[in-house]
Amino acid sequence: MAFSVVMPALEMAQETGKLIAWRKKEGDRVAKGEPLLEIETDKAVMEVEAPADGILAGITAQAGADIPVGQTIAWIVAPGEKLPTENQSAAAAPAARGKTESHAAPVATGAPDVAAVQGARISPKARRLAKELGVEIATVRGSGPGGEILASDIQAAAAPRASSAPAAPAKSSLEVPSTLGRLMAERTTQSWTTVPHFFVTREIEASALNEYREKLIGEIERTHKIRITHTDLLVALVARVLLKHPRLNSSWTAEGIRLYDHVNLAVAIAVNDGVVAAVIPNAHVASLAEIATQRRDVAERARVGKLRPADIADATFTISNLGMYHVDQFSAIITPPQAAILAVGSIADRVVAIEGKPAVRPIMTLTLSCDHRAADGARAAMFLRDLAEAMADPATQLE
Repeated sequence: MAFSVVMPALEMAQETGKLIAWRKKEGDRVAKGEPLLEIETDKAVMEVEAPADGILAGITAQAGADIPVGQTIAWIVAPGEKLPTENQSAAAAPAARGKTESHAAPVATGAPDVAAVQGARISPKARRLAKELGVEIATVRGSGPGGEILASDIQAAAAPRASSAPAAPAKSSLEVPSTLGRLMAERTTQSWTTVPHFFVTREIEASALNEYREKLIGEIERTHKIRITHTDLLVALVARVLLKHPRLNSSWTAEGIRLYDHVNLAVAIAVNDGVVAAVIPNAHVASLAEIATQRRDVAERARVGKLRPADIADATFTISNLGMYHVDQFSAIITPPQAAILAVGSIADRVVAIEGKPAVRPIMTLTLSCDHRAADGARAAMFLRDLAEAMADPATQLE
């Protein structure tokens, strides 16, 4: 039986997808579940897995093509089996549009898209840089995952020639964004121009949070081989507090405000040329060790470009923490259709008034960005109030 390979629909209202590269050639034998091709979505570049064992045949689309969702672009057939007729293909297409998962299972890569060039895998940024600097890709040894050639490899290859070349007159340059960078630009522009943002900021003492982490860090590292972070604690506390504030754990739709009874909490992770938001599902019932383990696993997959669809799907709220970069305070742009995102600054010692006297305490600044269609200032303020109370006594919330 022949299995069709179709352009899957991975996002709401998606009409087309862009084919980035085939991993197999016409006539190659493929195994079910192995990477077959790469496509572009509005979140990342996705690897589509082979839906069955067999021979890849009947490829109708090449890299760079924009293809309607549900359109058959190849077939996987048994050895000696003929391709389906046009009538059979047409009959299969409508079903494919509605049930993409029966044909191909996509796996996301949070890193920029890559393509095969003269037998090597090279990121688009590195490829552009090689062209600008006149570096022959075939002479470069890649240092990235799986031997991928990175921009740093191209720069290293060009350095010896640059040092001996005569100085060139100063000029400006144009950096073309990677696929992920362009998609981020489009998504944030859409959010900023269509979602009515407002921001609420609160400084919260982090003494109890620090003490609780120090109390548990050794035990969890010993029992689960994982080191908990402040982000893990915030994920656990925010998820539990959100259950009391459903308007902030919601989505704005044309029909109304969709409220969720679960918290799939996304954590923003920096990768090459962009940011991906990896999801910790049902964070409101997950233990600290479970959250820390999932956070570590999705972060590792994101950085090597091996995210799965479930890793970036169905988030109901997002946390973006820049504290590790020593950022005191910032405001984040909401990721539609979510109603809010929490921006977390660094924990820093500050002088505060305690019972009328100056004292030094560790302070963290939190900024909540909200969709004003789903929540108002009072709701946002009450959420931050309850979160501050939870951070003052994390053991009560988490044990």
